[in-house]
Amino acid sequence: MERQPNRSLQRLIAEAGFTYKGLARNLNELGRARGLSGLKYDHSSVLRWLGGQRPREPVPALLAEIFSLRLGRTVTPEDMDMSATTASLDVGQEFPHTWDEGVASVTALWRADVERRRFLVDSTFAIGAGSVGAVRWLTLPTESRPVAGGSRRVGTTDIAAIREVTRSFGELDNRFGGGRIRSAVVKYLDTAVAPLLNDGSYAEATGRELASAAAELTRLAGWMAYDLEHHGVAQRYLIQALRLARGAGDHGLGGEILAGMSHQAAYIGQPAHALDLARAARLSAQRAGVFSLLAEAHALEAHAQALLGDRTACRAALHQAELAFDRRRPGDEPEWIAYFDEAYLSAKVAHCFRDLRDGTQAVRHARRSLEMDGRFVRGRMFNLSLLAAGLLECGELEEACTAAGEALELAGGLQSARTRSYVTDLRRRLEPHAAEPAVVELNERIRELTPA
Repeated sequence: MERQPNRSLQRLIAEAGFTYKGLARNLNELGRARGLSGLKYDHSSVLRWLGGQRPREPVPALLAEIFSLRLGRTVTPEDMDMSATTASLDVGQEFPHTWDEGVASVTALWRADVERRRFLVDSTFAIGAGSVGAVRWLTLPTESRPVAGGSRRVGTTDIAAIREVTRSFGELDNRFGGGRIRSAVVKYLDTAVAPLLNDGSYAEATGRELASAAAELTRLAGWMAYDLEHHGVAQRYLIQALRLARGAGDHGLGGEILAGMSHQAAYIGQPAHALDLARAARLSAQRAGVFSLLAEAHALEAHAQALLGDRTACRAALHQAELAFDRRRPGDEPEWIAYFDEAYLSAKVAHCFRDLRDGTQAVRHARRSLEMDGRFVRGRMFNLSLLAAGLLECGELEEACTAAGEALELAGGLQSARTRSYVTDLRRRLEPHAAEPAVVELNERIRELTPA
C-alpha cells in the first residue's frame, strides 16, 4: 500500500515553529529524560514521518507530549495521524513488489504476531497466496537497491547477532520442537530486527546482508509455526521470508524457502501445490548452483508425485535427486543447507515409498535415515516413525513395535504438533493389530501423549 504524506504532522510542526532538526533534538532529549537511552532521531527521521512512515512506540506519545508543551494544549497521536495502526486481515499473505513495501509488510506481520492478534492465530492456509508468491519470486524484475538512511547505522555486528540468534534458536527447535521457543523468536524479530529495517542506515551491500539474515530468521519462525500446525501463520512468514530473500538477491535462500513451502503443502494434503512449489525451488537452486538444494527440490517433487500416485514420475524425480546429491560440495555451500545430508535425503525417499505403500524400500531408506546427527531429535522421531510404518507394511510387527516405542520415547520431550500427528498416524497403522500385547502397551503410551 502506498504511503500518504502526513499533512497533520506538517501543520503541527509549522504551528509550533519547529525545524525538523529541532523537533528531532527535542524528541531525543525527552526520551533520555524518560529513561529511554539510545534515541538518535534526526531531520531525516522527521522527513520519513512526513512521508507517511509511522514511528514505533513510544515515539508518537513523546511527540504528542512535545507538541502539547509547545502549543499549550493537548495534542494526541491521533492529532498527528500517528494512532496505532490496525493490521489488515491479509497481512503477510501478499508478496510485495518493492523493498519498502516488503519491510512494511514483514514488520507488520511480526507486530501482529507479538500482539497475538486473533485473526492471525485463526488464519488458514491459502493456496493462491503461495502460488502468487512463487510466481513473483521467479518473475519480479531486479528492484531498487535495499538501502536506507535512517537514524541508526547498521553494521556487521548487528547482522552477525541475527545470524547467531538464528543458529541458536534453530538448534533448540530441532531438539525440543517449535512450541517451546517460537514466541521468543517472534519477539526478537519485532524488538531487535524491525528497528534495523525501519530506522536503520545502510548501503546496498549491508542492506543485502541484513535482508538475508532477516529472511533466515523469518523463515525459522515460519517453520516453527508449521511445526505447531499453525499453517496460515506459517505460510505468511514463509512468503515474507521469500520477499526478504528477494531483497537480498539470494536465489539459493529463496529456493530453500520455497522448498519449505512445498514441504508444508505436502504435509497438509495439497500435493499439486507442493509439486508447483518444489519445481519453483528447483529453478532457484539451478540459478544459485547449490546442488544440495537441487537434490532437496527433486526429492520434494518426488514426494508430491508419490502423494499424487504417480510412481513413474516419483522414481524419475528421485533419480534426479541422487544425481544432484552426488554433485554437491558441502564445504562450499551455504550454512542454511548444512542439514541436508545423506540421512536427510534417505528420510525424504522413505516418505515417498511409505506413501507408495512400498514397505521394503521404505524400510531400507528409513534405516539409512537413522544414521543421522544426534542433535536432530525431532527428525529422529519422524524417521523412527517412518521405519515403523514400513515394517508394518512388510508384516514385521515385533520390530515395528520396537521402532514405534523408540519414536514415542523421543516424542515425550518434544513440543511439536507434527510429532503428535506422526504419533496419531502410528496408532492408525497399528489398529489391525490392536489385540497384540505389544500394541496394547504402545496404545497406552500413545494415549498419554495425545489425550483426546
